[in-house]
Amino acid sequence: MDRINFAEEVRKSETTLYHVSKSILQNDKDCEDAVQEAILRAYNKLSSLKKEQFFKTWLVRILIHECYKIRRYRKKVISYEEYINPEDTTEPKDYSELYLSIMKLDEDLRTIVILYYIEGFSVAETADILKMREGTVKSRLSRARTNLKKYLQEV
Repeated sequence: MDRINFAEEVRKSETTLYHVSKSILQNDKDCEDAVQEAILRAYNKLSSLKKEQFFKTWLVRILIHECYKIRRYRKKVISYEEYINPEDTTEPKDYSELYLSIMKLDEDLRTIVILYYIEGFSVAETADILKMREGTVKSRLSRARTNLKKYLQEV
């Protein structure tokens, strides 16, 4: 893959990258950092991409690793605003109940829901991205649907 095709493929994947990073990090600034770092890392490691048809899966996997790295770093650092007012975790009012319910899910369930239902990856692709068995993906999707149903009935 040449550099021009790389840029086109990244543009096509922008929303997927944002959704996946948001499912792990939840902070918009951290999401932006993770996406930028993932794109930079992918650009520098472009020669390691074996098959171009798996570019999006490859890029999402790099992004997930970047998100985990940022989250590990953030655990060590607490912002001044969080220290002063830890209760201030207000969500914007314009999010749908479904979105807010998805964000209530545990991270492992939330990421799978985003990849499968929102981004349209198949069970096999989701399993490949997250490096787990397809049966695990299916069971977590089932558990996530059960939890979402419960959350949405509470509203």
